[in-house]
Amino acid sequence: MADHPAASPGPGPASGEAALDDWLSRPGPDLPAALHALGGDIVVLGAGGKMGPSLARMARRALDAAGSRARVVAVSRFGGRPEGNAEMRALREAGVETVRADLVDRADVARLPDAPNVVYMAGQKFGTRDRPSVTWAMNAYAPALCAERYAGARAAVFSTGNVYALTPAAGPGAREADEPRPVGEYAMSCLARERLWEHFSERHGTRLSIVRLNYATALRYGVLTDLARRVAAGEPVALDMGAVNVIWQGDANRLALLALGRASRPAFVVNVTGPETLSVRALALELGRRLGRAPIFTGAEAPDALLSDTTRMRTQLGHAEVSVAELLDWTAAWVRRGGALLDKPTRFEVRDGAF
Repeated sequence: MADHPAASPGPGPASGEAALDDWLSRPGPDLPAALHALGGDIVVLGAGGKMGPSLARMARRALDAAGSRARVVAVSRFGGRPEGNAEMRALREAGVETVRADLVDRADVARLPDAPNVVYMAGQKFGTRDRPSVTWAMNAYAPALCAERYAGARAAVFSTGNVYALTPAAGPGAREADEPRPVGEYAMSCLARERLWEHFSERHGTRLSIVRLNYATALRYGVLTDLARRVAAGEPVALDMGAVNVIWQGDANRLALLALGRASRPAFVVNVTGPETLSVRALALELGRRLGRAPIFTGAEAPDALLSDTTRMRTQLGHAEVSVAELLDWTAAWVRRGGALLDKPTRFEVRDGAF
């Protein structure tokens, strides 16, 4: 596990909720000028998920650092629950405007504020097996509505490495030029999201970046958190998907926002994840060493896995700044202290595309 450049100094994110949220939204030195150069407001569609709030806050912090008065507007259903209201208040306190909207409702989408810059984060993964029509509505119909609504804008659209076929575990992973081979309805609907944004980009002149992400980790959730919880609880770790890529969510946020500046016609497609191919067995052993528990394993490593090559990301956007060793330290500390969890397992071990 090769080291990345060291992360920023200061109290680690595992010290508490406030520290974690601060680290997840740190813009770094390159983002303020990049976002300021875009000019105009930024609308974040689907900003109420696992990554959206921290990405919106990062954009706000970056624009503030650049002295820009451009607005950052976070759009989401925000759950329709008290927790959603609290999330909206927290965003507003950070200087982010909020709009409650359902992106599969044509009237709601029509009322969204104008903006020249759009980050599209809406989507659904889990529950696809039981309610596939909802997944297709969220991952294909909503993108079509939003791509029409923001015709001619600049957009960075989140997608997933699941649109690729599994590749040899010993290799560099799938490249952006590889033909998509999605397995299962979730992955197929994500490819539909890409294709619909591409269609409206061609039709309306929308500049577009497509960010194929896997797997972000943020202590409250992620592959490393899944592994740490299993190790700590004495539950078996499945080895069938024996290799993964992971990236600190703060790095993923920053790189996705930088990709907004690379939006073009045809679309700029980029894999965003950590550069190393990581052994699930080795990760579990490292977490076990930090947690004082020996992992229990089940199954055996398959010869292929869901992996992405990050050459384009590293040469055209930048590097992940947080190392795997730091992520392991932070995750073990978070789980050991009983830090809050989202209870949203990644299910990275799934090989048949059924979520």
